[in-house]
Amino acid sequence: MAPLLTAKIQLLLLQAMGFLIGLVGHAARAFGGPKFDSVTTRPVTEPLLLLSGVQLAKLIRQRKVKCIDVIQAYINRIVDVNPMINGIVKYRFEEAKKEAHAVDIKLAEKQEDDATLEKKWPFLGVPLTVKEAFQLQGMPNSSGLVNRRNTISQTDATVVASLKEAGAIPLGITNCSELCMWYESSNKIYGRSNNPYDLRHIVGGSSGGEGCALAAACSVIGVGSDIGGSIRMPAFFNGIFGHKPSAGVVTNKGQFPVAKGAQELFQCTGPMCRYAEDLTPMLRVMAGPGIQKLKLDETVCLKDLKFYWMEHDGGSILITKVDQDLILAQKKVVTHLETMLGASVQHVKLKQMKYSFQIWVTMMSAKGHDGKEPVKFVDLLSDHGKPVSPLWELIKWCMGQSEHTIPAIGLALLEEKLKYNNEKFKKFKAIEESLHKELVEMLGDDGVFLYPSHPTVAPQHHVPLTRPFNFAYTGIFNALGLPVTQCPLGLNDKGLPLGIQVVAGPFNDHLTLAVAQYLEKSFGGWVCPGKF
Repeated sequence: MAPLLTAKIQLLLLQAMGFLIGLVGHAARAFGGPKFDSVTTRPVTEPLLLLSGVQLAKLIRQRKVKCIDVIQAYINRIVDVNPMINGIVKYRFEEAKKEAHAVDIKLAEKQEDDATLEKKWPFLGVPLTVKEAFQLQGMPNSSGLVNRRNTISQTDATVVASLKEAGAIPLGITNCSELCMWYESSNKIYGRSNNPYDLRHIVGGSSGGEGCALAAACSVIGVGSDIGGSIRMPAFFNGIFGHKPSAGVVTNKGQFPVAKGAQELFQCTGPMCRYAEDLTPMLRVMAGPGIQKLKLDETVCLKDLKFYWMEHDGGSILITKVDQDLILAQKKVVTHLETMLGASVQHVKLKQMKYSFQIWVTMMSAKGHDGKEPVKFVDLLSDHGKPVSPLWELIKWCMGQSEHTIPAIGLALLEEKLKYNNEKFKKFKAIEESLHKELVEMLGDDGVFLYPSHPTVAPQHHVPLTRPFNFAYTGIFNALGLPVTQCPLGLNDKGLPLGIQVVAGPFNDHLTLAVAQYLEKSFGGWVCPGKF
């Protein structure tokens, strides 16, 4: 009886924490933010901005369009709309134009045919943006931490170097939440990013600047990272595609902060883009030698796949109920798969999904193989400088004097409180192992699972403070180590993006990527902001 009582008290405390944090969120909303003449970004008028990375590369290789014209078109778009969304926080326009001219000069020499060029440089001349948390030579690498505002990258992160070697041209770096640990992208260095579909709404986090820059057609392909949904939530809120690869496929080297020990496998670097056809070639480049773990060359017959779906987590009291328009969007997908594709689609109830938040917390607090505790968030806040006192920072924040955001201060205050004792850790670790086994056996090598990307569409700014645990809808798949692709499904009646997560068994990324392309063709994929 006593353990049950303790568990109930802990749940009540978590709810109380959420309520108190929510009060701060409501207060913050009352102060508002920047005001604009329009609530959306302007629609795209330049045709070059409406082509996928694969299509752009082909046109450039075949000399049907000059690389400099593509880069200049994107620069013009960024200058036009980025002041509204604040997605790209540092430009490298002059360098990008020099690199574009170099591509045009190389192509003018006509020394290699199209097939050779495609093999060597699959993204030749394609505009790229990179999450600020990744090293991009000559660019800041602070992860929104004031203490690191003068940190300039001397080299490229491994995935960034790989994409550059594949011909991509970086236009700049994009905003993130402080230390990449919150699902609204705002920090004390760069400020807040805004959703291009409605500037009063969030872009998600922590790869939120990347999400909104892509959605606003300020870029066509981008680099994100994900330890609790940091690729998939921004992709969902901004109506684009985002893929969290199977654990251990893509290296995380060259980003800050980087997970270590037991958490290393749960942090995933992956592609973000507007067009589904860019996902697989991006993953091929980003994975490097890890590509051998995947089966991207296998042909996927969609009608032979087994589809499973679940409309909510089963009723966690810590998490918001799923919006009705998201449930309806998911049911439209199910009906389409059954009637148009003739696929087998089965509704399931995975009872242990309601413990998603607890499973994620268990994963984040797990010791490494060497028995060492994971790095504390409060230590990351100091970044080898003067130790940070979360309580003192909270007092300073109330007086407008703190260099940290309230989500970061809140996490630093609560991280020890959120850790489970040995008994509770074992309990939720056992639940995680049981759920992992159930899902892997259900999916096999020919199954995919459809699940909401988030309980709600993109909320207004600061509202995440009232719903701090909603990220569990994405975070659970980090804990389980499964590949997931977030796919856009059009807009709701308020003009905000809808979407769904497509999940597969370990190293079956090719299945989710194939479904993503099918859903794009069936439901339209990315919708240009400003046209609603």
